[in-house]
Amino acid sequence: MPARLGLADARHVLDAALRKADEIGQPMNVAVVDHGGHLLAFARQDGAILGSIDIAARKARTAALMEMTTEQLGKAAAPGGPLYGIEVTNGGLMIFGGGIPLTEAGGEVVGAVGVSAGTVEQDITVAQAGVDAWGGVAR
Repeated sequence: MPARLGLADARHVLDAALRKADEIGQPMNVAVVDHGGHLLAFARQDGAILGSIDIAARKARTAALMEMTTEQLGKAAAPGGPLYGIEVTNGGLMIFGGGIPLTEAGGEVVGAVGVSAGTVEQDITVAQAGVDAWGGVAR
């Protein structure tokens, strides 16, 4: 049976990302999804941009479905890239940093975390804190 990301795991990832957002002083929206891109946990910190709620969820969904970071996908989707135009598929994918897959020890993607409301660099930093709490590495 494939590994599953449960609610307790998702909350652990979410809490670690929120702590990092507090640490850097940037209110964030953080979403954690399962391997199919279905929402397991979400939080919007006080003051986080409302428009970033959807972006955080889409970053997480994109990272899970595509099994790569949204930053990596963005590079491949740039004009002239091998995946140019992919962002219009699957109901809309995010192609800038802040979505990172969660992988189990064997490398299987079991979910993803998506973060939005800061700079792209801040979003990546906060998402990576969630990944680090999970124990995985960015793919």
